[in-house]
Amino acid sequence: MEIVYMYVKMRSEFGKQCTFTDRQAELNIDIPPNPQLAELFVERNPVDKGIQCSISMSEHEANTEWFEMETRGVNHIEGGWPKDVNPLELEQTIRFRKKVEKDENYINVITQLGSIMEHCIKQNNAIDIYQEYFDDEEAVEVTEEAPSAKTINVFRRMKAVPPFTCPSSSSPPACWDTRKGSLVAELSTIEFSHRDPVYGTIWLQSKTGTECFSASTDGQVMWWDIRKLSEPTEVVIMDITRKEQLENALGAISLEFEPTLPTKFMVGTEQGVVISCNRKAKTSAEKIVCTFPGHHGPIYALQRNPFYPKNFLTVGDWTARIWSEESRESSIMWTKYHMAYLTDGAWSPVRPAVFFTTKMDGTLDIWDFVFKQSDPALSLKVCDEALFCLRVQDNGCLIACGSQLGTTTLLEVSNGLCTPQRNEKNAASSIFERETRREKILEARHREMRLKEKSKTEGKDDELREEASSVNLEELVSKAEEEFFNIIFTELKKKEVAAMKSKPKRPKTEADEEMEGEDEVEEEASEETPT
Repeated sequence: MEIVYMYVKMRSEFGKQCTFTDRQAELNIDIPPNPQLAELFVERNPVDKGIQCSISMSEHEANTEWFEMETRGVNHIEGGWPKDVNPLELEQTIRFRKKVEKDENYINVITQLGSIMEHCIKQNNAIDIYQEYFDDEEAVEVTEEAPSAKTINVFRRMKAVPPFTCPSSSSPPACWDTRKGSLVAELSTIEFSHRDPVYGTIWLQSKTGTECFSASTDGQVMWWDIRKLSEPTEVVIMDITRKEQLENALGAISLEFEPTLPTKFMVGTEQGVVISCNRKAKTSAEKIVCTFPGHHGPIYALQRNPFYPKNFLTVGDWTARIWSEESRESSIMWTKYHMAYLTDGAWSPVRPAVFFTTKMDGTLDIWDFVFKQSDPALSLKVCDEALFCLRVQDNGCLIACGSQLGTTTLLEVSNGLCTPQRNEKNAASSIFERETRREKILEARHREMRLKEKSKTEGKDDELREEASSVNLEELVSKAEEEFFNIIFTELKKKEVAAMKSKPKRPKTEADEEMEGEDEVEEEASEETPT
């Protein structure tokens, strides 16, 4: 029985892409069993039978002729001296010249060649055919189209990793060999590794090709040799107080290393501070060169400009900032504060004035500060979930964005965003220099204002001290006068008492006795009266 199911479709829908949807199972046909057919069933008796299916082959030998080969060379020399004449011997060359000049055809050949050479010499004197007029100019295609980007492909993760499979980990550095599968080839030990998750690892350009360094939120940057991952070769603690105390270290979130500057590297921290370090410093305290504070939250992206390594890009909190190594107190350029949190950023490898940023609302922003500085040149909604990372192809045409759900979106930008523009390098360089000078002037002005405020506060403190000292002097003078008069009064009383004792006593009269009696009566009355 042939089962046929008819799909009804209108003619206008012919050739359209089929879209399938999930639905409940439904019964199309039901064939009940037939008991009459079961009575006709007969079990076949099996029989073993062997068949030889091998192909018959025979061996044949043939002796081919030997082909002999040899190497030969021909030295072709046009012009110059003959073989029997050594050009280094002056006598041989003079003798050969005299011999040629005596030839009959010499004068005719010279006259013929002279007219031809004279014409060529005149041409060379008039026009230099080898001069390059547009050597310094770059071949630039003028494109006036608006900036745009289109999605090429979306790589989805069908089964997302549940969050409880990896609750917390110290994530020690590990090394894999792609030729050996998914098993770990080398793994660092726990006691000599990072204590917190590792957020950045960069390979170093070394002779062996086995050196790398990693950064973690425990405040340590460690250098490793994958041939021996049991312990790091070098450790730097991110303590900006230069006391090398791990409890005061700043947690590292991002790393930056430029191969053209092999001794320098930069670290972005959780506290929003960029730390510039020098690996080849003599002491550990000298390895932290300077700091660049400016963000209110963790720095998720840190990258130097590929054309101007002195300028670098940082992405954190709600802004992206461009810094210069010459200005340490503040950034030279920054974007406006966005409503969504910024998560990643990168420079364009072909255009010095273009960089890319991703946000928590699933938006990709493309900035061109030569064209516009207040707003992005292109803002594209990539997906509904948050974008956490992006990578740019070497030619700058393709961008890959990773989302929170593990989806990778591959985008292609327009030619105007991936083609170097005319005089763009000079324009970007002048903008960087201008903003750096402006920040230096502002820093000097702020420094002067701080010094003035400090001098004012010091002057007020001096006045308060003078007032306090004057008050203290008056109190001391009054106290000294009081003590002086007290001493004088006590001395006078002592002298009076001594003088009274030295006088002779006269006999008491009846009037004196009456006066003493009255005094005693008054004293008794005063004692009896209540106070």
